[in-house]
Amino acid sequence: QVQLVESGGGLVQPGGSLRLSCAASASIFFIYDMGWFRQAPGKQRELVASITRGGSTNYADSVKGRFAISRDNAKKMVSLQMNSLKPEDTGVYYCNLPGAAWAWGQGTQVTVSS
Repeated sequence: QVQLVESGGGLVQPGGSLRLSCAASASIFFIYDMGWFRQAPGKQRELVASITRGGSTNYADSVKGRFAISRDNAKKMVSLQMNSLKPEDTGVYYCNLPGAAWAWGQGTQVTVSS
């Protein structure tokens, strides 16, 4: 069973930045497309960014131009650079396959507030 460990969240003011990281225990991590999900309070979990095994990226309209997903296959990690953060970016962030086939990690809380 693959384990996912997210980190890097915190409290940030609007307009600030955070960088999230996710470590995966998958032995052949490099073959998988990966995604970052967000679950805002009272809302369903949504996919906000994804990256293919070849490095192609895709973003939800709400984060396009502000977030950047990247991966390091040697370290079995995927990262999410979040800039120009808005209060509506608040939520718990998780990584997983875009189809969410692996067990969820504990997530990392991001709070954007002044």
